[in-house]
Amino acid sequence: MDVLPKLTDEPAWKLLEQYYRNSGEKLNINELMKKNPARFEQFSIELETPCDGGILVDYSKNRIDDEGLSLLFELARARRVERARDDVLAGKRVNFTEGEGEAVLHVALRNRGGAPVPLDGRDVMPDVEAALTHMRDFTEKVISKSWKGYTGKPIEDVVHFASGCNYMGPYMVAEALKPYAIGPRVHFVANVDGTHLAETLKNVNPETVLFIVASKTFTTLDTIVNATSAKEWLLCKSKDPSAVSKQFVGLGANVARMKEFGIDERNMFVLWDWVAGSFSLWSTIGLPIALSVGFDNFQDLLAGAHFVDGHFKTAPLERNVPVILGLLGIWYNNFFGAETHALLPYDQYLHLFPSHFQYTEMEANGKCVTLGGHPTGHRTGPVVWGAPGTSGQHTFFQLLHQGSRLVPCDFIAPARTHNPVGNGKHHRVLLANFLAQTEALMKGKTAAEVRAELNKSGKSKSQVEALLPHKVFEGNRPSNSIVVKKFTPFTLGALIAIYEYKMFVQSAIWNIDPYNFMGLDLGKELAKPIEKELENSAPVSSHDPSTNGLINFLKRNI
Repeated sequence: MDVLPKLTDEPAWKLLEQYYRNSGEKLNINELMKKNPARFEQFSIELETPCDGGILVDYSKNRIDDEGLSLLFELARARRVERARDDVLAGKRVNFTEGEGEAVLHVALRNRGGAPVPLDGRDVMPDVEAALTHMRDFTEKVISKSWKGYTGKPIEDVVHFASGCNYMGPYMVAEALKPYAIGPRVHFVANVDGTHLAETLKNVNPETVLFIVASKTFTTLDTIVNATSAKEWLLCKSKDPSAVSKQFVGLGANVARMKEFGIDERNMFVLWDWVAGSFSLWSTIGLPIALSVGFDNFQDLLAGAHFVDGHFKTAPLERNVPVILGLLGIWYNNFFGAETHALLPYDQYLHLFPSHFQYTEMEANGKCVTLGGHPTGHRTGPVVWGAPGTSGQHTFFQLLHQGSRLVPCDFIAPARTHNPVGNGKHHRVLLANFLAQTEALMKGKTAAEVRAELNKSGKSKSQVEALLPHKVFEGNRPSNSIVVKKFTPFTLGALIAIYEYKMFVQSAIWNIDPYNFMGLDLGKELAKPIEKELENSAPVSSHDPSTNGLINFLKRNI
């Protein structure tokens, strides 16, 4: 159903268009900074967290002023962002493209406040707490080495089979929290390419490996193919049929399928229908995280996200971090025509953070149809990408600084490092680069500045003129800076939740459903008959000429 009028018909949208044409398009960040020495104080928010230090969000290096922000907040109110927020937090059925609608209750999974979370008049928290207790008991047994494999040896490695965000979410968090690892080594396999599985199995011992199979329906093709091959590998190595029940764990909703696979009922962890894939890491899908860092740290991760749940729910729009980040994304995406958004963590442990939000944001907001089934008529989700600093500075930062495309960037850094190598010198160099890049993107370098530098270096007049255009930096490239005291389970949970809600705010304004992922289905459907065709050598002609040609070439060369 279309709960909102067409976005481009909104009076608030038309006011923003007028503002953009009259002044917004011409705003220069560096000039705004010079005119207002208090801009940082006015255009930044420090979230005072209950532990692990605060979270500073600086959005002062953006092409926006008070008038523009005011109009963006007006748009958010016109698009009923507050109502959408309240509906999802209250457990209302908001995923309208799934039959009569489904609730999306990831807030219940990380609800550390003890308040009831209703779903159709029933509190889901007793079920959530029971699942957490099951996770705690299992995790403690594995980490304490009282959980044994088929030969009586304790678990040393865990292999997590999943797909999409059920794979990337836990993988990203486990990598980000490596300083807190106390349990077995964790490995993650998603690609159905046998190489991913084969290379992983080379690094584990069949007597001491635990396999986790994560699939809500327990029918996800890639996941089940990988898990089945791992099962065959284990049985071949062990010669013991009971090994499967001792060394396989299931995360899903389909108990019958898990039993059929051979998983012991005691090793099944429930995954409810109201857990959307983009938010599954907070659920039992987070079991490999808990096995790696311990259940207490997993709960701290939940607590960090719960803190942001409260902030998002209660903070006025003008001081609401996810709302502000979401609106700035709308500003660049829909008015400046920015097609991408870069996430740039200056922390090697967060190397998968951009990948996770590439999964979640492009999955959630990669839609061109409104809730009512009508074409949006405007841009929606951008391409999300990125890599850790400082590595990227020697490659794609060239495009950020001097390319022809506008790429808004988020720079993320910890004030303190887990590894003070070289008496802290490495971290000082890292932070210096973190700070310098946002300043350089904003300020740029004028032709006059470049000419003065080249003249001072002793270049001839012809050399100066030849080099000058190549060394000019346009500047006025927007960025946000997010700084935490230190990356802990709590601050990581908070950061993830901030980006989840940023994504939600944008979906509410665009009037799209961020919780359906039907765009993933078509390719999977077409793959099924093609797989059958690849089983024999007979040439095919049932597809388009290109696909027929590719299939027949592969058949001749398999």
